[in-house]
Amino acid sequence: MQLGFSTNSIGDIDPLAAVPMLADLGCRSLAITLDRHTLDPFAADLPATIARWRAAVAAAGMACVVETGARHLLDARFKHEPTLVSADTAARGRRIDLLCRAVDVAADLGAGCVSLWSGVVRDAADEETVWARLVAGLTPVLDRAAARGIPLGFEPEPGMFVDTLARYGGLLDRTGHPAGLLLTVDLGHLECMGERPADLQPWAGRIVNVHVDDMLACRHEHLPLAAGDVDFSALVAVLAAADYSGGLHVELPRQAHRWFDTARDSFAFLAPLLRGLTP
Repeated sequence: MQLGFSTNSIGDIDPLAAVPMLADLGCRSLAITLDRHTLDPFAADLPATIARWRAAVAAAGMACVVETGARHLLDARFKHEPTLVSADTAARGRRIDLLCRAVDVAADLGAGCVSLWSGVVRDAADEETVWARLVAGLTPVLDRAAARGIPLGFEPEPGMFVDTLARYGGLLDRTGHPAGLLLTVDLGHLECMGERPADLQPWAGRIVNVHVDDMLACRHEHLPLAAGDVDFSALVAVLAAADYSGGLHVELPRQAHRWFDTARDSFAFLAPLLRGLTP
C-alpha cells in the first residue's frame, strides 16, 4: 500500500505544482479528479494536458488513478448531475460520455483505474427501473474500459442508489460479474453506513482504489483522520490480508484550503499503520 492524496483536496495552488510537494511528503499515488481546473476531459488541448500530468506524476515517482466525482463539471447548477440514474435519457448519455472520456484519459495517463459511482435518484422511478438505467449506462463504459485495458472502480456512496457493499454486490449480479467492474472503497463511507471491517473482507479481493477519510456513523461528512470513529487499523489489516498494493488516497475536500498541512498530518497518521505491511 502507498500513501496517496486526491487532487479534489488541493486548494489555492495549481494541482500540478502540488505534485512534487506531495512527493516530498512521501505521497506515492495520486487520485486525479477530472475537472476544469485540474485535467479537463473536454478541453481543446487535452492531449497536451495529459502529457503534462503524465510527466509530472512520473517525475514524482507516483502511480495514479482517475476520479470522476467533480461536483459541477457537467452542470454548473446542480452538484454531480447528471448521473447514470438520471431520469432523462439524454442526460444519462452525458454522464456516459464523460465516463468513456475518463477511460481514455486513464489509458493515456497509464492510470490504474477509473473510479465512478451511481448517482442520486431524483425521481419516483421504482427500483427495477433505476437498476435498468444503471446497468444500461454502465454497459458502454465497461466496453470502452475493456477495450482500453482500464479497470473500473465502482464506489458505494452514501445517499446514492448504490450506497453499500451489499448494493455493489447487487450491481455485480445484474451485470454478470464482469472482471473489469472492481471496487473503490471509501473507508469513511463504511463507518457512515454502519459497515464494519468484517463486512469488507468478502469484497477485499476486488478493491482497486481506496479513499481515506474519517467519519461518524450516519453522517456523511469527510473528517480529518482521527477526528471520527473509523477503525483504520482494522481496515488496513483487511486490505493487507487481501494484498492490496494501491494507494490510500486521502480525500478531504473541505480541508482543501490547508491541503499541505492535511497531507502532512494524514501521512503521519497512516505511515505507522503501513510499517511492516509493505515491503
